Amino acid sequence: MRKLLKGLSLFLVFLIAFGCISNEKIVYLQNLEGNSPIEDGALITYEIPEYKLQYNDIIDVNVQTIDDLIASGFNSKPTQTNSSMGNVSAQSGGDIYYMTGFSVDQHGNIRLPVVGDVYVKDKTLEEVRISVEESMRKFVKSELYVKVKLGGVRYSALGEFRRPGKFTVLQDRMTIFEAIANAGDLTTVAKRDEVLLIRQYPEGTRLHRINLLDRQIVASPFYFIQPNDQLYIEPMKVRETGTGENTAQTLALVFSGITALALILNLLK
Repeated sequence: MRKLLKGLSLFLVFLIAFGCISNEKIVYLQNLEGNSPIEDGALITYEIPEYKLQYNDIIDVNVQTIDDLIASGFNSKPTQTNSSMGNVSAQSGGDIYYMTGFSVDQHGNIRLPVVGDVYVKDKTLEEVRISVEESMRKFVKSELYVKVKLGGVRYSALGEFRRPGKFTVLQDRMTIFEAIANAGDLTTVAKRDEVLLIRQYPEGTRLHRINLLDRQIVASPFYFIQPNDQLYIEPMKVRETGTGENTAQTLALVFSGITALALILNLLK
């Protein structure tokens, strides 16, 4: 019996030592050893590359003449319509302009009424706006106001998120931490130092590994999410052992096991 208790004690120590997750594995934005530290309050400068449209993107194109602006003011659409579209997007994870916008086809064109096909692939939204305005000049001689927008930032969150899924956030830009927060943050067992970012480029798809524990992420080109990004996060090895996510959970599991073993031994006597 003593040998059994000794074995259980050693097993308990092992689980406490190796079955719990340390803060170093879950705390974001640390100044890790080997990297130049970024002090609190330090100014970090960066350039955000303008997003270029790709196949299957959906954009909203709004064209107004002087008469339209006088009749309806600067608001292109009623507030109620925009609100209802936003609610549909939040529930479905889709693009708010799916029903009313213009999709980029496999040839890189969008098809506008009257104008016809306009090539937009690999162009920024400003370049598309200029192309649409030039195309409209052939049919409209008065002053024009052309607005081109994406339906927010669309991305997917897979793996160890508390609320994984497909999301569309109605803003022009979003950081990776905002994207994670929008998906309910990460679970305790998520591998924060090996986040897989799948990003679409005009020439194809690239996979990038990101360390969220490292404060240097703020100065990296992956700090800002781009439309159609996919985030995948794997679980730590502790998930395989079945131990708890913290000391309290691990101890609860161990004591439950000891209690069950004691009951079995009593029955065998």
